[in-house]
Order: sequence, then structure tokens, then C-alpha cells
Amino acid sequence: MPVEKAEFRQALGHFAAAVTVVTLVRDDDVPAGITVTAFSSLSLEPPLALVCIDKRARLHDQFQIERSFAVNILADDQEGVSRRFAQSEPDQFREIGWNPGPMGAPLIQGTICSIECRVVDLLPGGDHTIIVGEVESTRIREGKPLLYFRGGYAALK
Repeated sequence: MPVEKAEFRQALGHFAAAVTVVTLVRDDDVPAGITVTAFSSLSLEPPLALVCIDKRARLHDQFQIERSFAVNILADDQEGVSRRFAQSEPDQFREIGWNPGPMGAPLIQGTICSIECRVVDLLPGGDHTIIVGEVESTRIREGKPLLYFRGGYAALK
């Protein structure tokens, strides 16, 4: 018998996860993003990463095979960026510095890492879709990550 949803959510809260903002350029050529903690590396050869997006999320239907997206791993001083992209504001990038990556996905300034991917597979995952991306470029900067732990933001000491 599967565990209850509330119990599972509480258990998952004990897993510290890096906070990311997954960005892309929508069909109408507007940059957009969504805060995500369900991100993981998948393979070194070929270089693959995955993100899991709730099927009810506003950007869910924008992820399509061959479309590019970026995983922006937030620095410990970017809680405000995380909160901005967790909301559905019309101009999410207002006052957020960013540049287009080599494939065009928005790379947020000040992050400790940005990983730009090309969607190669979309897989069902319960109430989420697992988006598999082949890594096309990376941008790395020194710093500490913003974490999410037990229902709140945290940082490494």
C-alpha cells in the first residue's frame, strides 16, 4: 500500500535540494522561467540532465522535443529570484539580469551555474513530466547554493 501524500511530502522535506530556475523562450518569443527543485544529472555520456515539471505548471506545455531550456542553479543570495519565478508574474525578468545562452535559453546572472540543454525526451512521471535534456553548454561561477530544506530556504555554512 503506497504511503499517504502528506507523509511522503514530509519525508521529502528532509532532503536538501538545490533551488533552480528553469528558463526557456516561450512560443511567443518571451523569456520565461519556473522555480524547480526536482533537477538531477542523468548521464555523463552522453551528457544528460533531467527536470520534473508539474503537469499543472504554467510552462509545462512549452517543453517540447528539440526546444532548449536552461537550469540556473541559484546562489545563496538569490532567494528573491526563486520567489519571483515561483509566482506567475507577467514580467518575471523585470530587474533580473540575464543573457541568452548559446542556444537562446535565458541564463540568469549571479547564479553559481547555468546548464543549457536541448530537450531529447519527455516521459510520464505521475503528476509531473520528466524532461530529459542533452547538455549543450555550461557556465560555472564560484559560490554557495541556495537550498530548500524542510519547507524553507537554507544555505550552506
